[in-house]
Amino acid sequence: MQDSPTPDAERARGTPAEVFRVFLLLGLTSFGGPIAHLGYFRTAIVERRRWLSEAAYADLIALCQFLPGPASSQVGMGIGLSRAGYPGMAAAFVAFTLPSAIVLVAFAYGLAAVGDTEGAGWIAGLKSAAVAVVAQALIGMARSLAPDALRASIAGGAMVLLLVAPAAWMQVGVIALGALAGLAVLPKPEQAPEPGGLAVPVGKGVALASLALFFALLIGLPLAAAASDGFTLSIIDRFYRAGSLVFGGGHVVLPLLEQSVVAPGLVTESEFLAGYGAAQAIPGPLFTFAAFLGTVLDGPLTGVAGAIVALLAIFLPSALLVLGTLPFWSALRHRPNARRALAGVNAAVVGLLAAALYDPVFTRGITSPVALAIAVAAFVALTQWKAPPWAVVIAAGVIGGIVL
Repeated sequence: MQDSPTPDAERARGTPAEVFRVFLLLGLTSFGGPIAHLGYFRTAIVERRRWLSEAAYADLIALCQFLPGPASSQVGMGIGLSRAGYPGMAAAFVAFTLPSAIVLVAFAYGLAAVGDTEGAGWIAGLKSAAVAVVAQALIGMARSLAPDALRASIAGGAMVLLLVAPAAWMQVGVIALGALAGLAVLPKPEQAPEPGGLAVPVGKGVALASLALFFALLIGLPLAAAASDGFTLSIIDRFYRAGSLVFGGGHVVLPLLEQSVVAPGLVTESEFLAGYGAAQAIPGPLFTFAAFLGTVLDGPLTGVAGAIVALLAIFLPSALLVLGTLPFWSALRHRPNARRALAGVNAAVVGLLAAALYDPVFTRGITSPVALAIAVAAFVALTQWKAPPWAVVIAAGVIGGIVL
């Protein structure tokens, strides 16, 4: 049995190159979504290399679950930061994100080479698989984030509001209402969180500057984009907002991105759902779906340049929030009101994902009885047979190409 990490081992510092190598391997092999990613991270970082103790790793996960954005990518940034400072943070992000981003950009170019895919059977199969994957994510999130009557009611209310008023501002509104509902109706948490032991080289001055920049961009980018009418600035704004407002996992980014790029006609519905299906079949963070969308944008910014801009814009909020909250996390996580507000937000997120499962995923992905049959079979394979998502997505695409 391996000994627990010593304080000296936890304080040891590595190099950005070392962090890059470890996270590149994780980016190539981490299938299964954020929860699975955290398991891979624990094996590689805590057990094998002892860069962090169990307590420090648990503390970092707790922070990233509290923040909006892709939890596994944020945990990776935090690990890189604690191991090799700011360059280590950048190395962890680039290495973990790059493999899936490259694959999705290549997939986007493949779609462009094929031409019109609106009626293609394999695209319909990918859309059917997306229904199954989102349904599985919704059930898992509901069990953990809305397990009782009060939180289920918050989730149901959020879903109803979004179905009645499916606008981007309403998505932001239900998150805020979820926080208020959590403060108003949810009981005080019974137990205080476990003490953690994460130490990172971020001063309070840098943290406050990062938080100020996060909110300045969140508020200022929409105003600047409207004032300048510039396409690139508009794209940065759309993806930055999506990355800033996603609580509860990568699947929840789906409705925000759909409103950002499909509704205004920047990406077709067929391209959007095909890319989302493809994103399930590869390792790494689901947020790299932004690279696909940036590649297929209909406008002056497209291709590899569009992918880079979209990818950096959607992950920038996560980096700023990790830097901005780490020095204050120990005190904040012990405040009952903060935890009640977060519980309300997470319940509202379940409703947000439920609304997205209906529209656009189901209404635009299930266009025939055969497509529904593929979705049901994919759902059973995922939930009962525990088949890996990448295998289910590929199989759905192949079957769709044959029978649809």
